[in-house]
Amino acid sequence: MVTRGKIDVEGRLVDASNVTLFCKIELDGVTGDVVYKPVSGERPLWDFPDGTLAGREVATAMVAEASGLGAIPPTVLRDGPFGPGMVQLWIETTEEELVDVRSPESLPDDWRVVLHAHDRDGEPAVLAHADRQGMRELAVLDIVVNNTDRKGGHLLAGVDGRIYGVDHGICLHTDPKLRTVLWGWIGERLTEAEVGKLRGLRERLDGEFGEALSEHLTGFEIRALAERTDALLTEGVFPAPGDDWRAIPWPLF
Repeated sequence: MVTRGKIDVEGRLVDASNVTLFCKIELDGVTGDVVYKPVSGERPLWDFPDGTLAGREVATAMVAEASGLGAIPPTVLRDGPFGPGMVQLWIETTEEELVDVRSPESLPDDWRVVLHAHDRDGEPAVLAHADRQGMRELAVLDIVVNNTDRKGGHLLAGVDGRIYGVDHGICLHTDPKLRTVLWGWIGERLTEAEVGKLRGLRERLDGEFGEALSEHLTGFEIRALAERTDALLTEGVFPAPGDDWRAIPWPLF
């Protein structure tokens, strides 16, 4: 449906940095909701001069699908009411909290602490996230796609029980830029299943899948994706933040 359905714009999501439209989609009498981000509405970024943000969103979804790491809603690059853009299926969500800033005493036992801080009254507070397998796999995906903006609001608890990742327009840069709220597994070893998915991705990058990515990414970016995958397989553990850039996005949500 997201590939061929007729798109009708319903409204604009005003909190987004670039033009992001909520739309109805219809195909053969079946209707649904999608997010449409036209390329014409993208704000230029000096450090992402190549390709389009829409193309990077699609490329990240392609990597997730090819590897089986994490869940990203069906995402395509296609024509829409305002020209070519990213079209992604809208996900119905629950009210489950996945990332939050709380007092240490109110933190659930199964949550992972990312950062210790103090609130505006000087009381202790922590940035933390739930320990869910779907989130852990998205954290692995973020490492290989070099996600520069994994905010808490980019993680959705679907009504189907899955955890979805959205908003991947500034991923897949050649330089290290990982910026995320999902630092809760630092130093932990990857599972056999995660290693297997990474190995499968690495093999595909040398074949037709790597060629398919070239529609959205430069050759240097695809090579950097392969190198990050190799490095993660070699280390076998979740990395710690680097010292050369801010490792947590702001705002957090």
